[in-house]
Amino acid sequence: MMGPEALARRIKALAREAGFDAAGVTSAEAPSTAPRLAEFLDAGRHGGMEWLAMRARERADPAALWPEARSIIMLGQNYGPADDPLALLSARTKGAISVYARGRDYHDVVKSKLKALARAIVSEMGGEVKVFVDTAPVMEKPLSRRAGLGWQGKHTNLVSREHGSWLFLGAIFTTLTIARDAPGTDHCGRCRRCLDICPTAAFPAPYQLDARRCISYLTIEHKGPIPAEFREKIGNRIYGCDDCLAVCPWNKFASLAQETRLHARDDLMAPDLAELARLDDAAFRARFSGSPVKRTGRHRFVRNVLIAIGNSGDRALAASARALLPDPSPLVRGAAVWALRRLAPDDAAARREHALARESDADVRAEWAD
Repeated sequence: MMGPEALARRIKALAREAGFDAAGVTSAEAPSTAPRLAEFLDAGRHGGMEWLAMRARERADPAALWPEARSIIMLGQNYGPADDPLALLSARTKGAISVYARGRDYHDVVKSKLKALARAIVSEMGGEVKVFVDTAPVMEKPLSRRAGLGWQGKHTNLVSREHGSWLFLGAIFTTLTIARDAPGTDHCGRCRRCLDICPTAAFPAPYQLDARRCISYLTIEHKGPIPAEFREKIGNRIYGCDDCLAVCPWNKFASLAQETRLHARDDLMAPDLAELARLDDAAFRARFSGSPVKRTGRHRFVRNVLIAIGNSGDRALAASARALLPDPSPLVRGAAVWALRRLAPDDAAARREHALARESDADVRAEWAD
């Protein structure tokens, strides 16, 4: 029977065989940063992500999620991009999709590897296991720091000296007692590039995030109209935002350490805004099949596309906004009004009175009336 140290060595070897780039072990105790979650929720910085508050107790303490767990194996997969994701922000008629969402849904990618690793662990070493990735109430980043995978940077994401800010995270809880790794130590120093580049000032202070101002939250999680104060700052980001991750100086090691890149779909690298604006629900589902973008739904996604169209400065794209003025979704109609008023104000003014006479949704009426 293997001892705790031998278990740790063997599990890390199996993790590499399963395709993970980083692996570490920590206890099943609550992370010391758990009180920060309560502060985050109490301040309302989670916005409309009520699921964070609903299972806050389990999220703060692994024992509340599974009392029998003795060790937690944290795994990381490098998804560093082959190019600079910020370069696309200057191509105003193209849509910028966050690096993590340009390929197959990472939940599926990571979970399949976690399950394969978990099966191998049980087969060789016994014990019981449970697999978690993102959607479960697990504080992956604090646990990954404690397992030695890296540290939480000033942008609140995990940073690794070997993989930069580009790591998908997953967890395996187990009843086995495995030797713990030393926690990661902070190497951000005086650097504040991630804070300074944020277009919407979503970081009230280093190591703090107000999700309500974050472009990733606004374009993915937020269900209503994009608040007016953030629309111009979103630019052509139609799903997520990579700015704070992309400028991390530790990323210079990510591409060197990564031997096998995750495959990015060509049609998601720089899609045309006009083409995306034409997607109905069926076409949206077909286009983003297998992608995390699909979970956002057509209405929210086209809302984002219209914000990008309004920011494009290309009057030719006014036709795309105009075509969506009668859309069945008020979320889409409101964004179409905003985009049209930006690109073709005279055209919008000529349509205003007729549109208001037919419009019953308060948010859309407000877009016409502003």
